[in-house]
Amino acid sequence: MKAFLFCLILSFPFVSRVQAQSFEVQQLLLNVEKLAQFKQILSDMKKGYEIINLGYNTVKDLSQGNFNLHETFLDGLLAVNPTVKNYKRVAITIDNQIDLVKEYKSAYKRFKQSGSFNEQELKYISSVYSKLFDQSLRNLDDLTTVLTANQLRMSDDERLQEIDRIYLEMEDKLQFLRYFNNQTTLLSLQRSKEKRNIESSRRNYGIEQ
Repeated sequence: MKAFLFCLILSFPFVSRVQAQSFEVQQLLLNVEKLAQFKQILSDMKKGYEIINLGYNTVKDLSQGNFNLHETFLDGLLAVNPTVKNYKRVAITIDNQIDLVKEYKSAYKRFKQSGSFNEQELKYISSVYSKLFDQSLRNLDDLTTVLTANQLRMSDDERLQEIDRIYLEMEDKLQFLRYFNNQTTLLSLQRSKEKRNIESSRRNYGIEQ
């Protein structure tokens, strides 16, 4: 028994060292694992920074107008395709503006000579024509800008869409002018008829004016 205890006492330092070494190994493994996790965290942080930095630089470039767009593409948008210039609605729009001017001048002359409208009414009719004329000139200015090279950066489709818009606006003005002239002509005819009826009645009853 004494011999066993003596051997146990002698072996105790060895057991302690083995246990200590085992603990140190476990601690080392834990440290290695933590180090690997830490390195992964640093790697993820680096990637996140790179993404954020890339986004920031992109926004910065855009805000400063330094975004690299192909110069040839931009210059191409300033040029006007002959197909666009020859688009049929271009000629129609110009013809409509010419018709608008001819028709309102002819109508105003007719209304003025009819004697059916007083000075205030003729002034109103003239203001309607003047407004239509000014708006039609703005449409022609827009059309000229669209068809002039180095004025607008627009694709062919965008130019055609703009021409369509101008065409429809000019059509609307011409249609309104014709409606206005028709209604004013009907009013003029009605007043002329009433005037003739009144004059006829006076003659029939011998009433002097």
